[in-house]
Amino acid sequence: MTPNAAYSLRRRLLAWLLIATAVIGAAAMADTWNEAVDTANEVSDRVLAGSALAIAERVIVSENGSLEVDIPYVALEMLTSAAQDRVFYRVDGPPGVFITGYQNLPSIPRREGQAVAFENASFRGEPIRVAVLARSASTGIKSVPFVVTVAETTMARQQLTRTILLRSALRLLFMMAGAAVIVWVAVTLSLRPLYRFSEAIAERSPDDLHPIEQQVPSEVQGLVDTVNSFMVRLEGALNALRHFTGNASHQLRTPLAIIRTQLALANRAGTLEEARCAACKADEAVADAERLLAQLLLMAKINAATRSASMQPVDLVGLARSATADHVPQASEAGIDLGFEGEAELGVMAEPLLIGELLKNLIGNALLYAGRGAEVTVRVFRQEEEALLEVEDDGPGIPTEKRASVLARFERGGRTDASGTGLGLPIVEEIARLHGARLSLGERSAGRGLKVQLFFALAGEDPVPQSAR
Repeated sequence: MTPNAAYSLRRRLLAWLLIATAVIGAAAMADTWNEAVDTANEVSDRVLAGSALAIAERVIVSENGSLEVDIPYVALEMLTSAAQDRVFYRVDGPPGVFITGYQNLPSIPRREGQAVAFENASFRGEPIRVAVLARSASTGIKSVPFVVTVAETTMARQQLTRTILLRSALRLLFMMAGAAVIVWVAVTLSLRPLYRFSEAIAERSPDDLHPIEQQVPSEVQGLVDTVNSFMVRLEGALNALRHFTGNASHQLRTPLAIIRTQLALANRAGTLEEARCAACKADEAVADAERLLAQLLLMAKINAATRSASMQPVDLVGLARSATADHVPQASEAGIDLGFEGEAELGVMAEPLLIGELLKNLIGNALLYAGRGAEVTVRVFRQEEEALLEVEDDGPGIPTEKRASVLARFERGGRTDASGTGLGLPIVEEIARLHGARLSLGERSAGRGLKVQLFFALAGEDPVPQSAR
């Protein structure tokens, strides 16, 4: 059977039941055979012993001191059976004295204190069961010992043994058949919730991904929970995809229109300088579209990470210092003084790539909006039981009434003097929420510029998602 081959649970349970019952039944039949043999022997031996006793009761001592016996008819009649067994007897007096019966009938030794001895033997080529009874006949003066031997063929015993065994086998087969029917019905009834669960999924439209509320046995509840969890994740992924495609189609429309317009102007340009100017503007629009697309892809990546982020201990100071160093050339080109202040090491539980994107967006935003000649400072230090990340600039800042709106996607807080996508701070907020960090927008102590603060739980502490605060 291949790993993906389907199989019937009902048939598999039935096969296991029948195999187990057959093995147990074989052992039971072997035990039943032994018990049947013992039972048949016990019943027949009692009859043999009774017949020998009836004969022994008719043994007397004659006047001349010899033993005489009048074999009663009833002693042999009680051994007759429907199997037409043959009956033999023999009576012996003192040692070496044969009185009557079949002289060649084998006798068997008796143990001390044993009233009647039984043993299997063979006579005239047939298997027989022999019973030997030792008694004494009294003359009033002395006792004369004698031995009565009674035997019969074993056809009735074998027939009784087969009857007992056959009835036991029939009962076992009936039990197996009944158990098979019960298993078949029980499995069918037990699988009905799975059939209903399958029908509930099949009847749904592709857009209906809400959890399935179907009553199932506790053994199957884990499967239902897994399917529901998968549907929730799938719905989140589809929503992220719809959101991404909707934002991309809406936001890319403007730069694409600019590109087409500039290319048309370049095509109609009368001079080389006019064509170059149009191409330069088209190139700027392509760069804007590229930045926007990168930000949108990052937002989609954050949404995916929200469902499967792998947190690990990271050094926030080291990450911030490295990100600041990476932006020094860009800050120098923009005429901005970019610096870093931090402690030796602060460990937090985070996803390193997402924290890197968070720092890149914070520092990039500050460099984009602070303006030439501004100062931008990145700080990481410990504040009580938290790690505090700050990015501060002395640029124009964001008005107090606009600070809430800039966290919405594609909002720039009313600033139109710089190129941007309006996704920087929303990305920062999304990553902060994923890590259970608090985000705060303020201004420098001098009342100018913008200070962005992020509070992270230190490694070893339990971060609390913002939605739960």
